Amino acid sequence: MTGLRWGILATGGIASAFASDLRTAGLDIAAVGSRSQESADAFAARFGIPRAHASYESLVADPDVDIVYVSTPHPMHHANARLALEHGKHVLVEKAFTVNRGQAEDLQRLGAEKGLLVMEAMWTRYLPHMVRLREIIAEGALGEIRAVMADHTQSLPTDPAHRLNALELGGGALLDLAIYPISFVWDILGEPDTVQASARLIETGADAEVATIMTHAGGAISTTLSSSRAAGPNTAAVVGTEGRVEIQRFFWSPSILRVYSTDGDLIEEFDGRPSPDEGRGMQYEALAAERMVAEGVLAGDVLPIDETVGIMGTLDEIRRQIGVTYPEEH
Repeated sequence: MTGLRWGILATGGIASAFASDLRTAGLDIAAVGSRSQESADAFAARFGIPRAHASYESLVADPDVDIVYVSTPHPMHHANARLALEHGKHVLVEKAFTVNRGQAEDLQRLGAEKGLLVMEAMWTRYLPHMVRLREIIAEGALGEIRAVMADHTQSLPTDPAHRLNALELGGGALLDLAIYPISFVWDILGEPDTVQASARLIETGADAEVATIMTHAGGAISTTLSSSRAAGPNTAAVVGTEGRVEIQRFFWSPSILRVYSTDGDLIEEFDGRPSPDEGRGMQYEALAAERMVAEGVLAGDVLPIDETVGIMGTLDEIRRQIGVTYPEEH
């Protein structure tokens, strides 16, 4: 345990889930910051946090905070993370990390200049079933990986003003949902050599459905499908010449992993779901961040900042192909 003192920036639903898991893991939440004192006070009371700040500026200036978890909407990630870095704080930034590659590169540069951890909060990478999946692949149990398939499809609010549909808030399936299967593909196959994307845009100009076909090293192929208007299986599969892995619903959260032979025989079942008293699963990324800081490592091997920047580049290319731009990019 490194004893890092966490500051939580913003008080929405994802921040609540994160704070709950930090408490379950016994980590130190030193402060919370919101845009109003009332919201900060309520969040602090709920999670037993000693200091509640009425602004993000006050939170990042708190000398008793070592690392800041940024959980604002996507378009605010860059400015909020930059603010924390400028005040000498490590940052764990919710996915999607930023709205484009340029912003991600800026945070990467600033973190390197200041010797601070800059890390994307893609919690899936740190979950037990994903750790086991990487072990299975490294052992060669699947042979040569030829295909990866994943979907993230949900039936979400259709109100045009809702965060998920408003471009000025980074709305659309891509940043909220597709980031999971696309990051999953990167995890298994690495950076794509080619990207083909198709989407259906709604009246706000945001993407309600987006699909990709990508090729990777050695000719491996990945396919992803994401939707904010219809709920699908939400599973993932990794297919190799000697076998396959199937990850059950919902693949991006703690789940069950099954390994099959090419004949369809079940070889292994791994249940990565924590017990109710172990937390939701967000504690794993926080513990990873603490370990990296303790070891003086600013780019872990699970999701190094270089890869986060590369993934944002892939999302940029997808948006270029489907015709989606955010207001701040005009």
